[in-house]
Amino acid sequence: MTEPLQTGAVIGILGGGQLGRMLSVAASRLGFRSHIYEPAANPPAGQVADRVTTAPYEDADALRAFAESVDVITYEFENIPTDALDLLESLRPIRPNRRALAVSQDRLLEKDFLTGLGLNCAPYAAVTSQADLTAALTRIGTPAILKTTRLGYDGKGQARIRSLADAPAAFAAMQGAAAVLEGFVDFSHEVSVIAARGLDGSVAAFDPGENVHKDGILSTTTVPARLSAGQRSDAVLIAARILNALDYVGVMGVELFVTPAGLIVNEIAPRVHNSGHWTQQGCAVDQFEQHIRAVAGWALGDGSRYADVVMENLIGDDVDRIPQIARERGASIHLYGKAEARPGRKMGHVNRIVTRG
Repeated sequence: MTEPLQTGAVIGILGGGQLGRMLSVAASRLGFRSHIYEPAANPPAGQVADRVTTAPYEDADALRAFAESVDVITYEFENIPTDALDLLESLRPIRPNRRALAVSQDRLLEKDFLTGLGLNCAPYAAVTSQADLTAALTRIGTPAILKTTRLGYDGKGQARIRSLADAPAAFAAMQGAAAVLEGFVDFSHEVSVIAARGLDGSVAAFDPGENVHKDGILSTTTVPARLSAGQRSDAVLIAARILNALDYVGVMGVELFVTPAGLIVNEIAPRVHNSGHWTQQGCAVDQFEQHIRAVAGWALGDGSRYADVVMENLIGDDVDRIPQIARERGASIHLYGKAEARPGRKMGHVNRIVTRG
């Protein structure tokens, strides 16, 4: 096994958004330095990182210099160009590994991978033509949702199909991109498991959280989630099966639908996840520290929950409520340092400790 990184080592992070920001803070608490690689100027993570490289992913010289300045490379988002990863991986280890990225970057590959493990997903079919879509709708039925196989997030790259009459417009909305049709699932609620796997193969999972979305964007995550003891155990076992199958190192988010017939996997995210922010106030070791521990080769930390928490995303002008939220007891505010609030833009989040009685 690779030796654990020592204090003072440099964690390279691809992406300078809020997840990179919180990873940088976690790295600093453990005595590491962080180096952000981000094409956009003045990224949120740059405000707390030791160093920032501002360059496109097509700049081979910048990528090479970045890799040579760090000890290990991780990332805060999935859609990193393959050529950039090829160059970086030739110089430094990338954790989580390339297979995890490849699977998560393509919704069709992801579903084939998950069903290949014997896990349940919504019915799905590949769509590259109008004829494919018609055939898939005939088999799967409506309502359904058509999604681009790549580059979709927070409700983007998706079109709902309520009846066959919606099919042409939905197909046109894909703008020629490869797509996957997913049948709707009759679920009571969505939960997610944030789980980690270390270099030594050890696995640790946080308690499942219950998610509520608005306009395709996560609004709140509540722990504990409404799950039976059996469902809770099944959720954690599903996450562990995925982590082990990918020989994964780091933190992963696994989203699940709760149905009368059991848990159905919605999607996986090979990184720290929005629905795991509650761990910052609910656990001794949060998801960001857990990820840094894993990619650095350290032992995984104790992620057991010691408080009930509701995490609320602050989206767009929600950030105007900060003075009011600051007066609340049990509310912990996390702002991302973004200069401009726009509709649908995540500006921060607040974790509220829920007291019983």
